[in-house]
Amino acid sequence: MRAVGFHRSLPIDDERSLLDLTLPEPVPGPRDLLVRVKAVSVNPVDTKVRMRGDPPEGQPQVLGYDAAGLVEAVGAEVSRFRPGDAVFYAGDLGRPGTNAELHCVDERIVGRMPASLSFAEAAAMPLTAITAWEALFDRLDLRRPVPGASNAVLIVGGAGGVGSIATQLARRLTDLTVITTASRPETAEWSRTLGAHHVVDHTRPLAAEVARLGLGAPAFVFSTTHTDRHLPEIVELIAPQGRFALIDDPESLDVVPLKRKSVSTHWEFMFTRSMFATADMDAQGRLLDEVSRLVEAGTLTTTAAERFGTISAAHLRRAHALIESGRAKGKIVLEEWA
Repeated sequence: MRAVGFHRSLPIDDERSLLDLTLPEPVPGPRDLLVRVKAVSVNPVDTKVRMRGDPPEGQPQVLGYDAAGLVEAVGAEVSRFRPGDAVFYAGDLGRPGTNAELHCVDERIVGRMPASLSFAEAAAMPLTAITAWEALFDRLDLRRPVPGASNAVLIVGGAGGVGSIATQLARRLTDLTVITTASRPETAEWSRTLGAHHVVDHTRPLAAEVARLGLGAPAFVFSTTHTDRHLPEIVELIAPQGRFALIDDPESLDVVPLKRKSVSTHWEFMFTRSMFATADMDAQGRLLDEVSRLVEAGTLTTTAAERFGTISAAHLRRAHALIESGRAKGKIVLEEWA
C-alpha cells in the first residue's frame, strides 16, 4: 500500500524529511477497524513527532493523527461498525499513523462521519474536537461557574485548529462570553466568524487587552499556544478561583504565581485515553458521534481552511512547513492519493 513517512528526523525543507513509501497492508486486531483512508488533516503533533528523533533503523515511521475514510474490514470483537461505514477519528500516538492508504484503529476511538461533510471536511475535525471538548468540559468544567468571576472564557490562539473548534463549542454550547486572541486581520476575522464575541491581540499585553473590554476578570482561560510567553499575563487577568487549561508543550512552566488566586491548572492531552487504554477509552468514540450529531444539526461547522491537494510526501511537506511557521489558520486537509 502507499504511505508517507520518514527514516530520519530532518528539517522540513529537506526532501528526505517525508517520503513516499510502499508498505505491507496492516492486519486488524480483535477490536480494530481496517479503514481505507480517504482524507487526512495535519496537526502540530505531526511536526513534533517528526522532529523528536529517528525511528528504529529500517522501520520508517508513518505520521498522521486525523483521518476520514471507509471501513474495509473489522476485527473479530468489533461491535459498532461494519465494512462500508464512513468513519472519522484521531488515531493513537503509539501506533502507525493515518498517512497510509489502509490504517488500523481501535473502534472505541472512532466516530461515525457526518453525512453532510466531505471526507476532507470531516478529516479536519477529530483531533481538535476531542482536544477542545475534553479541555473545555472535562478539565475546565465550563458549565460550573466561578463565584464572582466574569462569565467569560479567554481562548489563547483562537484561529488555530483547536482554538477554532473550541470557539464554536464555547459559543454554541454555553452562555459564556467568548474572548479569543489573534494577531492578524484575517485570523481575527476567522475567529469572529466562528463565534467569538471579542478578539484581542496576543502580541500586546493580554491583561490590558482583556481589561479594555470592560467585562471583568474571566472565570476561565484556555491556552493553546505559547503558554510560557503568555503566562504572566494570564496570572494577572484570570479571576480568583478561576480555572486554567493548556495543551502546548512549554520547556518549563512556573505555575506557582497562580497559587495566590487559587487557580486550578489542567493539562489536556487527547492521546491519554488511547495511550493508556483507560477504562473510559470509548468516551472518545461517543464524543465523535456527538460531534457528528452537532454538525448534522448545524451547530458546528468544519474548520477545514486550507486544501493542499492529494496525499503525498510533497504536499505533506508543504503542510508541515505551514504548521511550523505558526501562521496556519484552521486545519490543513489532503484528500485522495496521488
